[in-house]
Amino acid sequence: MKLIDFDYQLPAEMIARKPLAGRDAARLLLPAGNHRGNSGLRDANIRDLPALVQPGDVWVINDTKVIPARLFGRKKSGGKVELLLLEAQGECDIWLAWGKANKPLKAGDCIEIGEGFSGEILRRDGKQVEVRLIADDVAAAIEAHGHMPLPPYIDRPDSDEDKNRYQTVFARHAGAVAAPTAGLHLSAELMAAMQTAGAIFAHITLHVGPGTFQPVQVDNIAAHHMHEEAYIVPQDAADQVNLARREGRRVVAVGTTSLRTLEAAGQGGELIAGSGRTDLFITPGYDFRIVDALLTNFHLPRSTLLMLVCALAGHAPVMAAYRHAIENGYRFYSYGDAMFVSRSG
Repeated sequence: MKLIDFDYQLPAEMIARKPLAGRDAARLLLPAGNHRGNSGLRDANIRDLPALVQPGDVWVINDTKVIPARLFGRKKSGGKVELLLLEAQGECDIWLAWGKANKPLKAGDCIEIGEGFSGEILRRDGKQVEVRLIADDVAAAIEAHGHMPLPPYIDRPDSDEDKNRYQTVFARHAGAVAAPTAGLHLSAELMAAMQTAGAIFAHITLHVGPGTFQPVQVDNIAAHHMHEEAYIVPQDAADQVNLARREGRRVVAVGTTSLRTLEAAGQGGELIAGSGRTDLFITPGYDFRIVDALLTNFHLPRSTLLMLVCALAGHAPVMAAYRHAIENGYRFYSYGDAMFVSRSG
C-alpha cells in the first residue's frame, strides 16, 4: 500500500491538548462487528469497557513509566539548549538524546541545567547526541529538573497535571519518553469493574520512544525503517497469554505498544518470556500470531500506528471509523478518545 492510503484531514481543534476531568471519561468508538446485533458504528464511552469483556479475556497492559525526559539548559556562552533524553547507555549518567540549540551541539559542550545539575556532550551524530549528566544523584536530578515529554502536537508547556495524567495508573518501570496512551483511560475503578466482568490483566513493558510520533516519509511504506524499542515480557504474562490462546480465549492489547510487544515476542505463535528489542513494522497483510483485539486512541495521519490498526481491523473499516470520528467530534491523539477493534477475518 502507499502512504496516501493512510492520510486524512483533521481539523486542528479536534486535537486534544488537555486530558478530560475524569481518566475514564473519554468516548469510545466501536466499529462494525464489535457490538452484538449492530452492523454499523456505535458511539460509546470508555466506562462501557466492562460490557465488552468476554470472561477469560487477557487484557495486556504496558506498565512502562514516562520519565520527565525534557531538559532545558544553557551553554556557557548563554545559548539555550533543549535535550530530549531517549535511552540510558548502561549507567544512568550517560544518555542518548535529541539535542536542539541555536548552534549545533558538539563534543565538549557543557550545559548548565539546574543547581548542581549539568551535562557534557560526548559526541554528536546528526540530531542525536550522547550526553553525560552530572549530579550527585542523576535520577533524582532528572526528576527534579525534567519536564514531561508531551507530544509536539499538544503544543503547550507541560503542567503539574501532566505529571499525573500523562502516566498510566499502573506505570511501574521507568524508561519511556512517550506514554502508552490507550492505557491512560484505565482508572483503578474501571479496571476493577473489568475484572469483575471476567478480564485478566497481564503486564508487559515496552519503553516507548519518540519515534512513535515520526511520520513515514516514503511513498512506498514497505521502504520505511521502523524505530527500535526495548521490551520485557515477564514469564507470568507469557503463561497467561499462552494459556488463553490454547483455551480459545481472547488476547486484547491495550494500546499499540502492547500489541507490538506481543507480536514481536510471539513470532513463532507462542509468546516467549524475556527481554529484547523490536523494530517490527506492522502493516496491512501482516499475519497476527497473538492479538485478537485492540483498545487504541486515534492516531496521526500517515503514521505507523494508524497502519498497525488498519492491519488488525482492515483498512476500509478503520478509515471509515476515522471519518465517523471526525464527523462526530471525537477528540484525537494522546489525550483524546479511543476505539476498540477486533482482528478482521
